[in-house]
Amino acid sequence: MDAISKFALRIFGPRLKMEKYYSLERDLRRARTPIPCDVYVARSRLYALIAGFVGAIIGLTLSFIIIFIFGLPPIITAQIPRALWWTLEYREIIFSIFLVTMLTILLGGASYLLLMMMPRFTASERKTKIDRELPYATTFMYALSQGGMNIIDVFRSLSESPTYGEVAKEASMIVRNMDLFGQDLKTALREVSDTSPSENFQDLIGNLLSIIESGGSVIAYLSDRSEQYLDKAIRDQRGFLELLGLIAESYVTAFVAGPLFIVIVYTVMATMNPGSMLMLYLIIYAVLPIGSAMFIVLISTMNPETEKGITSFKLEEIDEYKALTMRAKEEKSLFEQLEKGRKGIEFKEFLKNPLRSLFENPMRVLYASVPAGILWFLSGLALNLGKMVTFDRAIGILDDYIIFALIIILLPLAVFFEVSSRKQKKVAKEMPNFLKKLASANEIGMTLAQSLELIAKTNIGVLTTEVQKIWKDIQWGASVENALKRFANRVRSGSVSRVMTLILKANKASGNTREVLEVAAKDAVNHEILREERTNQMIIYVVIIYLSFLVFLFVIATMCGTFLPVMSGVGAGAAGPTFMGGLDIDIFRRIFFHAAIIQGFCSGLIAGQMGEGSVFSGIKHSIIMVSIAYLAFLMI
Repeated sequence: MDAISKFALRIFGPRLKMEKYYSLERDLRRARTPIPCDVYVARSRLYALIAGFVGAIIGLTLSFIIIFIFGLPPIITAQIPRALWWTLEYREIIFSIFLVTMLTILLGGASYLLLMMMPRFTASERKTKIDRELPYATTFMYALSQGGMNIIDVFRSLSESPTYGEVAKEASMIVRNMDLFGQDLKTALREVSDTSPSENFQDLIGNLLSIIESGGSVIAYLSDRSEQYLDKAIRDQRGFLELLGLIAESYVTAFVAGPLFIVIVYTVMATMNPGSMLMLYLIIYAVLPIGSAMFIVLISTMNPETEKGITSFKLEEIDEYKALTMRAKEEKSLFEQLEKGRKGIEFKEFLKNPLRSLFENPMRVLYASVPAGILWFLSGLALNLGKMVTFDRAIGILDDYIIFALIIILLPLAVFFEVSSRKQKKVAKEMPNFLKKLASANEIGMTLAQSLELIAKTNIGVLTTEVQKIWKDIQWGASVENALKRFANRVRSGSVSRVMTLILKANKASGNTREVLEVAAKDAVNHEILREERTNQMIIYVVIIYLSFLVFLFVIATMCGTFLPVMSGVGAGAAGPTFMGGLDIDIFRRIFFHAAIIQGFCSGLIAGQMGEGSVFSGIKHSIIMVSIAYLAFLMI
């Protein structure tokens, strides 16, 4: 227990009535939070007390600033009844006490409530992740059982496979209860099932317990469950696609047609009687980006087939390196030299082929593109600093540099991400054929290494080069496990990670992996069917987003290029002094331009999230839409 927990427990512990926190204790166990309930409550109260103290300091500071710098606003004392006029003499003190008390209660109370609800939120998030990975984990368990592994070793293997996320964590709790607490399998399963936040996992374990107690076939049960989860995944995806159509229509209505209608109304009203444009600013600069971000988060959380489980496999070290490392740890200088040597080798490998590193992790390209974009913006700012004599002129100059800086930053990321994503999809598409060939070779008595050697001499599409790399690694002295791990690390696909985890565990337990490979091939086929069905049905939503954006852009550009100039000319010749009076067309042009750019950027991200299930896939759509909007206003 750390010092903070001890201090909090010493202050608040004797006053705690733990019977009031039964639901909190349950949520803590479901969230797998390794903190006793009484310690958690005591720490939460301590943090709330600190937050309240911070709120009091902020209140005192604001009171001082308002009273002694800006002065107390008259509106605060304007509505005081006659009977309370005597308080005007102490208005500064009363205002300070009110502000300090309000911020103390607000920050302290909000912090305490948030900490009390956090375990429930964490448990709910774990439930979603468990339900998402459970079909793949069940197939993993079935495949290993089919390969001859007993159920205890199956759970042990599952607990050692981070590919399966929170399901692996639940399995690790089962293994922990058996290894550390001496529980038998039935007791460990029952305890973890009772504290799991997922009803599906509870149902899986509960029925598994019944099978074990009755002496039934675990393999047949897991096979049946695997089929059921596949059917459920198909139903969930179809339901999600139907719901996604409703979401797409809602987005077009609320964040394309809605803002367009408001822009038109406010523009027409401004031609009659110019007034406050606050609503227009809020719609364009706040509602559009924030609303789009909310839709992206909503779609991401509801997506039943989000690509998860991408694992970087750790390569096994050879015995000589282990011995060298142990000796180096005894001599610090030798250990430091060894680490420098390893980093030097990694850097040389990067220099030999830097593009490979970027394809493996496209986010690394931001290390170069972000400074390049910032440098472009700063150079434009420096070159045009003397021309920015007015605010409108400055905005007009900076707009171009901001847009091009954004493209400089995002275009390389979009290119590398798309190339990497397409490669992952091609590899995933060929995986069933690769696994079937492995199973056929293993069936006639070949080891996994011999099977890989045979397949490396055949043509299996995009996987041909990758299998040849696997075989070369084996020829150069790498173990089969390390060669397959390097393959998974190169591809970085969730489906490939799951398959490699399954093959490695099965090969480690038994050299006969035919049954496991057949199950893995079937699982890969099912996953590919789901992916293709989703891709084919979701393309229509991408088209809808593009069409809605083009309509938005056409109307905005037409108003900017035709309507406003015509109305301005009519207003200039009108006798009435208020018609079009005070209307600045340049301001409206700038607002419309920003609206088109923001709408294009946000719509592109939405299109990627809907069409391919990833906001990064929407970057290319955003670049295309922003470029179209920029060119459209350039030609007006």
